[in-house]
Amino acid sequence: MRRLITTLPLILLALTAGGTAQALEFRSVGASPVIMYDAPGAKGAKLYVAPRGMPVEVVFTSGAWSKVRDMSGDMSWVESKDLITRRSLVVRVANAKVRAAADDASALVFSADKHVLLEMAEPVNAGWVKVKHKDGQIGFVKINEVWGL
Repeated sequence: MRRLITTLPLILLALTAGGTAQALEFRSVGASPVIMYDAPGAKGAKLYVAPRGMPVEVVFTSGAWSKVRDMSGDMSWVESKDLITRRSLVVRVANAKVRAAADDASALVFSADKHVLLEMAEPVNAGWVKVKHKDGQIGFVKINEVWGL
């Protein structure tokens, strides 16, 4: 019994640290392109300019800055005020098929090339997400063909 008691805190710590799932928080770059930095502050090195609407995963927020991950997995810092809650998705495959309904047999509305930005029109439902192209076309794409969910 003594052995169980001494190892119980370690088990609880392991379950708390790695056993619970955290919800991913995705945001999009706002109306204007923004500079991505290697540290939280304008004195950090400028890494690149993120285009308007680019989706990012918020990993950590510290004061006025957010540490984010992009589609390629690269981490950078951006001012939190430059991120919006409207969700954008980026196509991650060579030729994503956007269909009229959430069904492979449904009519093809359009195809989207890799790296095309799409606006998320409705939440995920049964492996599909409703999206809107900047040209106004609306349809459903499989969730494994886009990034930002």
